[in-house]
This record gives sequence, C-alpha cells and structure tokens, in this order.
Amino acid sequence: MSRKSLPDKLYYRIGEVADYLGVEPSALRFWEKEFKQIKPKRSGKERLYTKEDIDLFELIYYLLKEEKYTIEGAKQKLKLHRKLIRDNREMINTLEEFKKILLDIKRRL
Repeated sequence: MSRKSLPDKLYYRIGEVADYLGVEPSALRFWEKEFKQIKPKRSGKERLYTKEDIDLFELIYYLLKEEKYTIEGAKQKLKLHRKLIRDNREMINTLEEFKKILLDIKRRL
C-alpha cells in the first residue's frame, strides 16, 4: 500500500491521520474505542494523535485489512506484539548493564 507522507510535527488531527491511512475518520474513532492503547490528546472535542498513535493505527490497519484478522484476533496479536517489545526492552537493558560491567572490568585490567 502506497501512502502519502505525513509532515513532521508533534500532533496530527484525525482527518490527517485518516487521509494518510486511506480510511474514514469514523474507522479511527472505532479503533480508538476497541484498542485501548490509543489515547489521543484532546483539544476541546478535537483528537490529536502522535506518531506513536499513527504507528499503532498502521499496525491495526495491517492486521485488520491486509491480514484479515478479526477485532479480537488483532487485539490478541497486539497484546503479543507489546509483550515482545517489552521483553526486548528488558533484554536490551540487561545487555547494556552487562556491557557496563564488562567495560568496567576491562578498564580495571
């Protein structure tokens, strides 16, 4: 799927995100209700999304539209995805600590 590029900014309006993904704004509002990970900032009644929100919308779009997951299937896949990311972060942190210890040992030798 070929997408327009988004301008580089901190927040994006629902119309910009919908246009970028090629969906109606109502789809984004529905996904927002179904996938609690999406928590847009609000300015009055206006939803403002971050790049992280858009990344999540892209993943949801991919799971629902391209991989043909159901909403429940996509929720399970996202849960697994988030667990893998969390596990990877923990592993990276552990490796960074290990690296510090090794560098300290090397420095002392």
